Order: sequence, then structure tokens, then C-alpha cells
Amino acid sequence: MLTAVVFDADETLVDLRPAVTAGLEVVLGEMRRLTPAAAEVSLADLESDWGAVFGAMAAEPVMRIRRAALARSLDRVGLGAELDRVAELFFARRFALTRPFADALPALAVLRERHLLGYATNGNSRTDRVGLAGQFAFEVYAHEDGVPKKPAPGFFAAVRAAVGAVPAASIVYVGDSPSHDVVGAQAAGLRAIWLNRAGLPRPPGLRPDAEVQSLTELPDVLSEITESHAGRAASIPSPTGAASQHRV
Repeated sequence: MLTAVVFDADETLVDLRPAVTAGLEVVLGEMRRLTPAAAEVSLADLESDWGAVFGAMAAEPVMRIRRAALARSLDRVGLGAELDRVAELFFARRFALTRPFADALPALAVLRERHLLGYATNGNSRTDRVGLAGQFAFEVYAHEDGVPKKPAPGFFAAVRAAVGAVPAASIVYVGDSPSHDVVGAQAAGLRAIWLNRAGLPRPPGLRPDAEVQSLTELPDVLSEITESHAGRAASIPSPTGAASQHRV
């Protein structure tokens, strides 16, 4: 059977983008309050600063990357000395507005009746700060207890350790990133479900165990995966000629 269902956080369970935008709007407003030069800086400029630093820092903790992006934004207008205070403003707004997607809590309530639920993320959306406290049997965060970021095998090894002594194929990882959440999980032996909220074309070569556009689809999809595997297992003759009873 499928023992555990483990979720990515940001853009899977957590509606992060509006909160980040609101945080950057607070930063831009403060920059403009502090210096007239910031009138020439746009929200798009601040958003681009994340991309400008991310490539070289992808393996770093998310809060460190965000601080580097904010430092770049402030340096545009000579406000680098304000980094600590402005970063505090950003994170206060970001966490105040970060909440689960509307389909998250109802789906978790249904799934909890049949599966162990886990939460495993590269980011800094801790459950108690984003409206998900008490929803999971375990939580795994990159950069805590030596856990590396996805898609590193060590991340999924930490997930397996948190679930317990069960086969890797009895664990399903659900996430929005094809490379991190699908390819990374499958490479570690887990099953993977791609949450494709926007209905994007499937990247070449990507073969998730299932694809959904909403978390409300998960209970039915997980049942189908279980039944499909059980059917395949039952069709394989055992060494004595009887049907095999092995199931994932």
C-alpha cells in the first residue's frame, strides 16, 4: 500500500507568490521614503534581483538568498546600510500574508484518514507561520540537521527516515517542480505526483506517477495508483504458479 504522502511547501500547499509580492511592495515603499532616487526603481526591478543572485546561491538557505536579493535592491540607491531593518520588514509582511491554497486543508483532511502525511521543503515556510501547524506527522526542512536541498538524494533520504522502515515506493511525494519534486523523488525510489496548477505542457521526458491540477484530485489519484499496482502484482505468477501477493 501507499504508506505516506509527503508534500512540498511553496506553490504546492502554500500560496507564496502574493505574499512575496506584498513584501517587496513594502520594501519598495520604504526605499522611496528614504531616498528620492528610489522613484526610478520598480517592483519588477526588485523581483529581478532574486533571479540575479539565485543562480550562484541555489544551494544556500532561502532566507540567505532573499537577503542577498534585498541587498542588491538596496544597493541600487545606496541604501545598503538599511539591509537588516528592511529585511525584517520584508519577512514580517511575507509571513503575515502567507497562507495555504484553498484546496490544501480539505485535501489533507481526507488524506489523513488513510495515509501518514509529511511536509518536506527547501524553503522557509515553516508550518506554524503559514497556517499549516499540526497538519503533519513529520516535517523536514533543508539546511536543518544536515539535510541538503532537493533534488539531492540526501533530502529524500531524510524523508524516508522520517516515514520509517517502509519501502521507498510506498512513499509518494507531491510537488510543483518537475526537476526537484518529480525527477528528484523518483531518482530516490519514491513515487511522485506533479501538481501542475497552471496546466503547463509536460516537460520532455518527465514521467510522474500521476499529474493533477488541484490537490482535491489526490485521494482518487492515490487510490488509482494503489489499485493499478495491486493489479500488476496480482498478474505476476509466483514461483509456485500462484498469483504473487507482493504489493507496494
